[in-house]
Amino acid sequence: MLHRRVLQFLIIYTLGLTLLLVVKYLLNLSDYVIPSPESLINTSQQVFSRYFGDVMDTLLVAIIGQVVSICLAVLVGVLGRQTTWFGSFIKVAAYNVQAYPIVAIAPIIFILLGDGFMSRLLIAAMICYFPLLLSILGIMSEPVVDVEHFYRITGRIRWQLEIKIRAFENIHKLTTVVSGSATLAMAGTIVAEFMAANAGIGYSIRIALYQSDLSRIIVALFLIGISLSVYQGLLEFSGSWVKKTWASA
Repeated sequence: MLHRRVLQFLIIYTLGLTLLLVVKYLLNLSDYVIPSPESLINTSQQVFSRYFGDVMDTLLVAIIGQVVSICLAVLVGVLGRQTTWFGSFIKVAAYNVQAYPIVAIAPIIFILLGDGFMSRLLIAAMICYFPLLLSILGIMSEPVVDVEHFYRITGRIRWQLEIKIRAFENIHKLTTVVSGSATLAMAGTIVAEFMAANAGIGYSIRIALYQSDLSRIIVALFLIGISLSVYQGLLEFSGSWVKKTWASA
């Protein structure tokens, strides 16, 4: 899974970079507009170690933000799975919070929390939270009729067992959703860094943009993509391991 994720990214990145260079040479654009392969190599040698550290900083924030959003989505999903007034209230409240665009809320966050770690963490969690919530709500609200019926007629069903049954039957979906939410968490962190933060790869991209240095942006995109591919591959592997362990328990 891990090597497949990395290989897929490398293919997509190479195709995109090749297309960019084809445009450069067809239109005879200068290196200032689109950097040459030599310029990209020189830039990567200059900034690779610093950008790698920036990406690791961003990835750490994204991972923590994703964990926070997963915990919150599971909590709301469990509380809102029942078709009761309380369950409906929980879902409506969660939907209403998401109705506000992040660009409208972000300035308030930066004013209250500053431009450091907490602001990036909160924005990352907010961006990847809602898709997770929708998926978890759907999974937790859908009964596994055959299995749950057996425990109901034997009087052994409890809400904890009900959740375990539904989670186990949909572990593949949960793995896919969690893996996909990593992209949103990373994107949310980079957006926060690009807007007003003072650290991370988003901040470095903002500086490169102000300097009109496309070669640095291309190097940054490579490091973002490769690190995210590795992380998503590890998430998918962990999901498969959990399913096998759970099934054999």
